[in-house]
Amino acid sequence: MNQSSPHRPSVRVYKKIANPVLDVFGPTVQFLTAPAETDETHCVMQCVIPPGGVVPLHSHAGIECFLMLSGEQEVLVETNRTYSWTLCSPGDFIQVPSEAKHAFRNLSDKPSVSLATTTAVLGRFFEEIGRPVSANDEPMPPTPEAIQHFVATAIRSGYWLATPEENAAIGLAVRG
Repeated sequence: MNQSSPHRPSVRVYKKIANPVLDVFGPTVQFLTAPAETDETHCVMQCVIPPGGVVPLHSHAGIECFLMLSGEQEVLVETNRTYSWTLCSPGDFIQVPSEAKHAFRNLSDKPSVSLATTTAVLGRFFEEIGRPVSANDEPMPPTPEAIQHFVATAIRSGYWLATPEENAAIGLAVRG
C-alpha cells in the first residue's frame, strides 16, 4: 500500500541541497526544485544578495514570491507611478506580480537570504544566464560577453530592463 510506483507522484525530501549555486551578476540562486525536474509550472530557489549587492530595475511575465529567511534587503515598490524602497526582514513575504517593475538592494553588511518561488520559465532564464560558483568563490565582475549574453537572453525572453539612468534615478548604480 505504501509502495511507490513510477506512475504515481511521490513526495521528495532533499536532505541537502545538491543543485549548484548560480551567480547572477553578484546575487546567487540555488534551485531547490529546478525547472527541468518537474512538468509543473513553478520552481523554488534560495536567493542570496550579498552585502552591497543589487538586482537592477526590471520586469517580466510571471509572478515571483519571496519569503525572507535571514538578513535584510530593500525592495522597490511602485505605487501610483512613484517608487519607494521598503525594508524587508526575516519573516516578511514579498509578492511581485507579473509585469511589475521591481528591484532589490542589500545595504547591510550581511547577506540577505530568501526562499523564492517563481515560474519554470523564469527558472530556465536563471539557468541560462547564471554562472556556477562554489561557496568559496570570490565574486568576479561580469565580462562584457556575459553582459551581452544576459541582455540578449532578456530581450529574447520578453523582459524589460531599466537603463543605467533609470536605475540611478532610484538609487542603484549599474553599468550599461
